[in-house]
Amino acid sequence: MDYFLYLYKNNQIMNWKLIFQLSIFGLIMAFATISLIPEKIEPAFWLVIFIFCAYVIARVCTGKYFLHGFLVSMVNCVWITAAHGFNYATYTASHPDMAGMYTGTHPRAMMLVYGPVFGAMFGVILGLFAFVASKLIKKKPQ
Repeated sequence: MDYFLYLYKNNQIMNWKLIFQLSIFGLIMAFATISLIPEKIEPAFWLVIFIFCAYVIARVCTGKYFLHGFLVSMVNCVWITAAHGFNYATYTASHPDMAGMYTGTHPRAMMLVYGPVFGAMFGVILGLFAFVASKLIKKKPQ
């Protein structure tokens, strides 16, 4: 309990509103990657999104930059796993390499396993982006 009181007194509270707002990019990408964005150029879109999210986190948050970035990606993984799972046939038609990952068992069940793993991996990347951005960018005046 003392730890939470310390975080509260030192403005170290998580900005959940910002986390969910930034995760809307993940929701948009979840549906865009189903059939609109080809597998080969998808990483370029994610790079732009990660840079923008890191900038916003560094500019708006008062601390815990890495954790904010990590949690944005974890919320993203919920959107992406759900959208790709519900639209599995369409998604794998335009992403044959991903379809190859899900062999051997029920593909949608494997998406439930791989989704959080990829979310955590990309969460570490976005968290690092946000941490580095916090060292380079001036804070938003309050």
